[in-house]
Amino acid sequence: MKIALINGSPKFKHSSSGNILSSLKSRLQDNNIIEEYVFRTTEISNGDLERLLKCNVIVFAFPLYVDGIPSHLLSCLYHMEKYLSSLDNEIYVYTIVNIGFYEGKQAAISIEMMKNWAEKANVKWGQGIGIGGGGMMAMLDKSNDSQGPMKNVHNTLTALARNILLCKSSDEIYTSPGIPRIAYKIGGEMGWRQAVKKNGLKTKDLFLKK
Repeated sequence: MKIALINGSPKFKHSSSGNILSSLKSRLQDNNIIEEYVFRTTEISNGDLERLLKCNVIVFAFPLYVDGIPSHLLSCLYHMEKYLSSLDNEIYVYTIVNIGFYEGKQAAISIEMMKNWAEKANVKWGQGIGIGGGGMMAMLDKSNDSQGPMKNVHNTLTALARNILLCKSSDEIYTSPGIPRIAYKIGGEMGWRQAVKKNGLKTKDLFLKK
């Protein structure tokens, strides 16, 4: 089976979407061809498009932008739709949305958008995953699957991989890291304060109004 993993984050490096796809990829390796793509602009090359049309499964991973899909990725989806809708091939589409907020449920609207796109593009909808706590995704490759704060995310990706390998449709899953919401909030605020000091400012400068 040929599986395409598409990173829809506009970041050039250290993206949560990339970390998530890397973790998912390790669960898909056996006897499958994995092709990796990065969509950072509004254009898709003809070569990439031709290869995507020959895949059995396409997995999108992207960050939530104002409860929706990043604008550059929307342009890519529109471009893909024109070609996919004319095919008779049975291609399954799965989507992973990562959110800076703690609650994975915040991805519900963007996943609904992807489901609507899949219908218009004449592809099979597989499953949507919403993962909260995006600021912690860098821990994925350093954490244990069976324990620790990333256990919920690991379990969700394992369930998704199982469905992908079976080309199976399933209900959406929304999850968050296994730490209290307040702890995630405090950790995020500490990160902002560290960034402020690194740039030669003080914490009080965050509250200045100009």
